[in-house]
Amino acid sequence: ASMTGGQQMGRGSEFMGQSHTHDHHHDGYQAPPEDIALRVKALESLLIEKGLVDPAAMDLVVQTYEHKVGPRNGAKVVAKAWVDPAYKARLLADGTAGIAELGFSGVQGEDMVILENTPAVHNVFVCTLCSCYPWPTLGLPPAWYKAAPYRSRMVSDPRGVLAEFGLVIPANKEIRVWDTTAELRYMVLPERPAGTEAYSEEQLAELVTRDSMIGTGLPTQPTPSH
Repeated sequence: ASMTGGQQMGRGSEFMGQSHTHDHHHDGYQAPPEDIALRVKALESLLIEKGLVDPAAMDLVVQTYEHKVGPRNGAKVVAKAWVDPAYKARLLADGTAGIAELGFSGVQGEDMVILENTPAVHNVFVCTLCSCYPWPTLGLPPAWYKAAPYRSRMVSDPRGVLAEFGLVIPANKEIRVWDTTAELRYMVLPERPAGTEAYSEEQLAELVTRDSMIGTGLPTQPTPSH
């Protein structure tokens, strides 16, 4: 998928910006207060006290996305795309429909775009204003994804931030940074590791990491004894 309005962010990297449609805006935006977790907890307690939220239902949602979904759904999507060229073409053409073919859909995953990594391009996504994230495929976002330093520095210095994750991108390889919106979510389709030609789809899924589908990491490399 491609987007217009990209702004060059230095040699070999590009910020694929799109107007954010959250309730807040870039101009005059201020970081959330340090005690945001306490505020959320207080709001949750108030809603429970008023009988507007069932605590058991809330716990079930969190447990589902944290433990049952995790990044496993996304790993299955990636593995199938690696072994099935026809599926990969459908996935790249319509990420939402392609993911739904495997039975994965839901809130925070209504409109998905798949970003394919190639030998010439490395993709990574971020939510610069809050923490929009593809829950149905990747589960709950990691703490660092929601942190202000990641949200701001990934745009201004993607190559440096990726290096801090242990991912050194060659200078001649373009880095594209994609900013999620309230409606649009991304998922990276990483390059298939070399030496996995004999791997089954299930074995390939085991190599797909959460970070490789965000763009801050790579799939696990196969071991010689596998």
